Amino acid sequence: MSAVLNRPSVLQRIAPYFEGFDVPLTLAVLLLAAAGMVIMFSSGYDHGSRFADHGRNMLIAAAIMFGVAQVPPGRLMQFALPLYTLGVVLLVAVALFGITKKGATRWLNLGVVIQPSEILKIAMPLMLAWWFQKREGQLRPLDFTVAVLLLLVPIGLIMKQPDLGTSLLVLAAGLSVIFFAGLSWKLIIPPVLLALGGIALIVVFEPSLCADGVRWPVLHDYQQQRICTLLDPTRDPLGKGFHIIQGMIAIGSGGLFGKGFMQGTQTHLEFIPERTTDFIFAAFSEEFGLFGNLALIAAFIFLILRGLVIAMEAPTLFARLLAGSMCMIFFTYAFVNMGMVSGILPVVGVPLPFISYGGTAMVTLGMAIGILMSIARSRQLLQS
Repeated sequence: MSAVLNRPSVLQRIAPYFEGFDVPLTLAVLLLAAAGMVIMFSSGYDHGSRFADHGRNMLIAAAIMFGVAQVPPGRLMQFALPLYTLGVVLLVAVALFGITKKGATRWLNLGVVIQPSEILKIAMPLMLAWWFQKREGQLRPLDFTVAVLLLLVPIGLIMKQPDLGTSLLVLAAGLSVIFFAGLSWKLIIPPVLLALGGIALIVVFEPSLCADGVRWPVLHDYQQQRICTLLDPTRDPLGKGFHIIQGMIAIGSGGLFGKGFMQGTQTHLEFIPERTTDFIFAAFSEEFGLFGNLALIAAFIFLILRGLVIAMEAPTLFARLLAGSMCMIFFTYAFVNMGMVSGILPVVGVPLPFISYGGTAMVTLGMAIGILMSIARSRQLLQS
């Protein structure tokens, strides 16, 4: 009888699964998720079930986050090599017999249609963090060379599809691990200066470089057109420049305080293209203005800084590198999306974390937050 009376309640049984959850990180995610639901209700008002689907995607991401958070960092490290290998094999399969849509071959039919490049957003930093953990205390220049090669293989396969947005995110995640592992500034500064010099030359000679019939080496035609459109969107205001122009109009028309919830004319009159996905930041800016944007940016900065604190306090090199790269994923997502909508970066298919509609990206972001939670939990549980 006493055993029955002392049986723990359901709350007591599930409480250990929530122990060690990082409260500041959770609050940052909840704030961004709430902002995403609010603007999705407005921008997706005539998109059928898009608002409900966005909520469903968030619940799926939350379940994935909770599941990944239960896995200790040491166990996560065991998935690094198999997941990376699987991702590369699937990318090769895409190149051989993938599904082509709108001129891009990015999908694979395995009973269900999947986009294997999404796997590398998590598998790439996992693999590189595992690589440097195995060589902790005895890193040589050759180890960094191998790490770069491990990064370039999937990047090359993703660029071939072509998919500039995903390749940029995978590149940022991988390079952040290599940088945090201790790459010398002497090797970082020269390519940065070279890139800045190239940008300066493109800006100076833009009229001749973007003239009809001129083709740039290496880049695909659509990539060249995106850069030229960024430099002068009025070149084709009703065609390739339409996205950037309408995005800037929406952001500017929001003013300091915005037009108000559900009052965005650019949004509701359907001038903003992709207003629930890649260009949802323009819809948010129009309705909530500069101060709304500053609050949204502050929430992203808080999430990233909290992630960096978790990285600094992580108990192992693997955990520190992995947490740091997850922070860079969120930074790259937010910076590139806001930059392209504002007209300071070329238009690429990068969503705004927790704000833009999209199931695949939401799953990836849920995994990234789950990894940060796992690392934070491991340290707190060790201390307790």
